[in-house]
Amino acid sequence: MTVRLGSLDLTPYDASLVAPPTAALLATRPDLAGPAVTVAIDPGLADTAALTEHFDLAPEVSGNCIVLLGRRAGEERVAACVVLSHTRADVNGTARRAIEARKVSFAPQDRAVDMTGMEHGGITPVGLPADWPILVDAAVLDQPWVLLGSGLRRSKLALPGALVADLPGAVVVEGLGRPAGD
Repeated sequence: MTVRLGSLDLTPYDASLVAPPTAALLATRPDLAGPAVTVAIDPGLADTAALTEHFDLAPEVSGNCIVLLGRRAGEERVAACVVLSHTRADVNGTARRAIEARKVSFAPQDRAVDMTGMEHGGITPVGLPADWPILVDAAVLDQPWVLLGSGLRRSKLALPGALVADLPGAVVVEGLGRPAGD
C-alpha cells in the first residue's frame, strides 16, 4: 500500500527508517505497525515548514510533537504534545493543566534528544518513554493520515490520525492545538 500526501509517496512501514525506540514500540504493536507508512527524506527538509513547502502538503496533514517539562511542588513532570502543524500547542494553558503543573516550558533540545533517544527535528510520539503522558489534540484524530517524525531527521512516519490516540500514554485533549495566530 502506498499513501500519497501532497507529492510525497509513503510505503509500508520500514523499520530501517525509524529510530530504535520507535522500532521497538512498533515491533510489539502490529495494530500500529500494520497501517504505518514511512518515507526517506532529505534531512534538510525535516522541519515542518520546509517539508510542507517542498512536498506541497496541506498544513493539517503534518503533526508536530514537542517535549515539555513541568514543575509542581518541586517535582518535574515530563510530557509530550502532538498538534497539527498549522496550530500551536497551548503549552501554558491546556497542556499545563493536563499535566497538573504550575509552570511548563519546552524541554531544551539536548535534553529532549537525550530523554527520547531520537534526533532533534525528528522526535515522534511513537516510542516515547512509556511513563510519559502524550497529550494529543483531538483534531489529530480527525485526520485520515498524520505525518509525524520517525525519530530520525532522514525520514517520516505516518499513521491514521485515530491511531495516534492508541499510543502508550496517549491522552486526547480537546483544544490543545490553537490557531497559530492566537
